[in-house]
Amino acid sequence: MREYASQTKAVRSQQDSKERPQKLVTQNRKARYEYHIVDSFEVGISLQGTEVKALRAGKCNLQDSFAMFEGKLNPELYVLGMHISPYEQGNIFNHEPTRKRKLLLKRQQLDKLYQRSLEKGYTLVPLSIYFSGAFAKLELGLAKGKKQYDKRADIKERDIKRNLQRGGED
Repeated sequence: MREYASQTKAVRSQQDSKERPQKLVTQNRKARYEYHIVDSFEVGISLQGTEVKALRAGKCNLQDSFAMFEGKLNPELYVLGMHISPYEQGNIFNHEPTRKRKLLLKRQQLDKLYQRSLEKGYTLVPLSIYFSGAFAKLELGLAKGKKQYDKRADIKERDIKRNLQRGGED
């Protein structure tokens, strides 16, 4: 009976997370231009009190941020370079804007992501940060860098689509 109750609770929490309203804080548009996104993951992020308030105010920049594993035996995932501006109404206990922040995943997911990130040419890039209900979430992408000719091809393709939407000029 106890096992059944825990299974239904886990299923219920997964359904609840899908039904929560989502509010986008910021996106890393440059990441989609610079990298081929192979896979993306929704991860939790460990924040201090004033960081949450600053995120709700939209004071975040993911421009030069990246994720990195630390530790050999049980690697932990951290995001570095993510800038969350200090909260304006904060006091002496305000946070440091570019401190490293721990990302929250289950151990099985963490190990799987660690193995995939060790492959040559792959990196972990934050794509967006948003609120899912009351929880701050980070969309993390497993990415491979684009070459210059790939970027040019993407620009050309985007221009062709834009021209077709406008009415097919040229």
